[in-house]
Amino acid sequence: MKRVVVGLSGGVDSSVAAYLLKEQGYEVIGMFMKNWHDDSVTLSHECPWLDDSNDAMIVAQHLGIPFQTIDLSQEYKERIVDYMFAEYRAGRTPNPDVLCNREIKFDIFLKAALKLGADFVATGHYARKAETDINGKKTYRLLAGKDPNKDQSYFLCQLTQAQLSKSLFPVGEWLKPDVRALAKKAGLATAEKKDSQGLCFIGKVHLPDFLQQQLEPKKGNVIEVPASSAIFKNNFEADDWAGLTQAYSFSTEAGKVVGEHNGAHFYTIGQRRGLNLGGFEKPLFVIGTDTEKNIIYTGMGENHPGLYRKGLFIPLPDVHWVRPDLKMKAGESQNYMARIRYRQPLEECTLHQKENGLYIIFNRPQRGVTPGQFAAWYTGDELIGSGIIH
Repeated sequence: MKRVVVGLSGGVDSSVAAYLLKEQGYEVIGMFMKNWHDDSVTLSHECPWLDDSNDAMIVAQHLGIPFQTIDLSQEYKERIVDYMFAEYRAGRTPNPDVLCNREIKFDIFLKAALKLGADFVATGHYARKAETDINGKKTYRLLAGKDPNKDQSYFLCQLTQAQLSKSLFPVGEWLKPDVRALAKKAGLATAEKKDSQGLCFIGKVHLPDFLQQQLEPKKGNVIEVPASSAIFKNNFEADDWAGLTQAYSFSTEAGKVVGEHNGAHFYTIGQRRGLNLGGFEKPLFVIGTDTEKNIIYTGMGENHPGLYRKGLFIPLPDVHWVRPDLKMKAGESQNYMARIRYRQPLEECTLHQKENGLYIIFNRPQRGVTPGQFAAWYTGDELIGSGIIH
């Protein structure tokens, strides 16, 4: 009998994952990951980990499976939280959900499970895994979840073949309403529990409030850049890939000062809320940040050209192939579908591999291309690779 350690989060998806695996004849162990409890950064009552742990334990008792809690808070702080602060300080916008899967759930947690003699770890992600044979070698495929409204393959875009070989995603074949119906039928206490929003260690705290624990507020200018500015000229049709992928080179002369902000590192490309500026014909959106000079550049209206880019660049060390057998060589180009954020519809693009990294040039300009976020490319419903946007 194969042994599986299920990451029981206290939610309905992981609860049903454990139920399905037990029904399929696996030896199932439930394990809750305690990832954060630093009271100096966020108050403990704002993080529901204790309630979630209790819910996970109740589910395990109901299913008659062993249960334990593993404290990964130190590793989480070092690999996720500290990284987040460093990225925001540098003016980039990290994606901690992707990093948590790569660094915690399918690395440290996986290793802990293997020490318990597990053959696999399982989570409640809405994704699927398949196997294929490439030149006599077993290769694992990461597929989108069957529920198009819940597909979470994007969050798993940094997984390796070794990690996939030890991973199971039992609810990936299910639709969310059916998962809840099954949970209710099975008498699981989490059947009607609401899905968690955001990261546990932030809880209900507004992200800028959380960041201010380490990143000091600092007044700076908000500059509004007109859509007619020469900065945006020929940025969508040029043959020069670097020109299509580089961030706009704004200067203080690019527009006019229209207000103040509390720190450029609190804002991200495409952001509208939190500017607290009114009296304009159209809403203002962030189109650029300069953390060194502490300046935010904004554009008026959701169709402002500063919100759009035709391409993006991923430096070579940050290019990751879930399917290493499809890794491109320098000088090669390949058509794919890609997304630059969770739940964004896939967009047609061409990948160009160069010596220094990977250029992704989209057929249509993309809104809110954000340094620090992940781009992921697909063939059909299979995620092929990903990388951190530079």
